[in-house]
Amino acid sequence: MIELGKKQKLMVVKEVEFGVYVGEHKDDEDRILLPKKQVPAGTKPGDEIEVFVYKDSKDRIISTTNEPKLQIGQVALLKVVEVGTIGAFLDWGLEKDLLLPFKEQTKRVRQGEEYLVTLYVDKSKRLCATMKIYECLRNDSPYQKDDKVMGMVYEISEEFGAFVAVDNIYSGLIPKKEMFGNIQVGDSVEARVTAVKEDGKLDLSIREKAHLQMDTDAEAVMKVIESYEGILPFNDRVSPEIIKMEFDMSKNAFKRAVGRLLKEGRIEITEKNIKKIK
Repeated sequence: MIELGKKQKLMVVKEVEFGVYVGEHKDDEDRILLPKKQVPAGTKPGDEIEVFVYKDSKDRIISTTNEPKLQIGQVALLKVVEVGTIGAFLDWGLEKDLLLPFKEQTKRVRQGEEYLVTLYVDKSKRLCATMKIYECLRNDSPYQKDDKVMGMVYEISEEFGAFVAVDNIYSGLIPKKEMFGNIQVGDSVEARVTAVKEDGKLDLSIREKAHLQMDTDAEAVMKVIESYEGILPFNDRVSPEIIKMEFDMSKNAFKRAVGRLLKEGRIEITEKNIKKIK
C-alpha cells in the first residue's frame, strides 16, 4: 500500500511527457505522478525508485525525489515561514509548505522561529504538523541518573510540569515541583536526569544536586537581601509562596541557602527579618 507522508520504493509504471507514474507494481491502478523535473536521468518503466509521497498545493497526491525534513513517525525542528488565518506554515524542504494548525500548537508560534513538530494525516487526508509530539518520542535513551542532558521544551502542563524532548528524540519531563524559572515552550534547557522510569521516560531537573546547588542559591539569596538594602523583611519561616515569588526556589532550597549564609557569618536571623552582617 502506498503510504502518504513516507519515503518508499515504487516502480515506474508509465512514462508521460510531464513525468512518470509510479506504483507498487506495473499493473497498479493507484499510480502517482513523479513530475518530470524530479525524475532521475535514464529512468525507464520497470525501474524502482525511492520517492516521498505527499499532496501538492491543489491537494493532489504526488511524489518527489527531494528529501523532506520530516516524515510520519519522525520529530524535527522546523522553521515558521508564515503565520496565516488557519495556522502557521513551516519549511520542510518541499515546494509546498507544511501547515501547523492553530489547534495543534502548544503555544502560539512566531514567524522565523523553530519548533519541534511531528507529521500526521488529518481528517481530510492532508499532511499537517503538530507540536503535540509526546507519542512520537522514544523511551530507549542511553542516559542514567545524574547524567547531564540537553533538550527542548515542547509542552507545559499545569498538572505535570514541562515536557522535554531530550536530544529532540527522547521523552523527558521536568516535574511541576522542579519548575523553577520562567520555562517556556521552545526553550532549550540543560538538565540533570533525576530518574529513569520503568517505561524508559526520563525525569529531569534544571537544578543541581542539593549540595552543589547550595552555593548558587546562597548567592542568589544574598543578592535579594542586598536589594532590600541589607534587611530582608521576613525570616526563614516565611511561606513557600513568598519564597517562590522572591527567589524562584523551593522552601527547602531557601532554608539550605540561608543555613549556608548563617554558617559563613554573612547574615543574622531575627524574629522579623534576615540581616546582612556588614
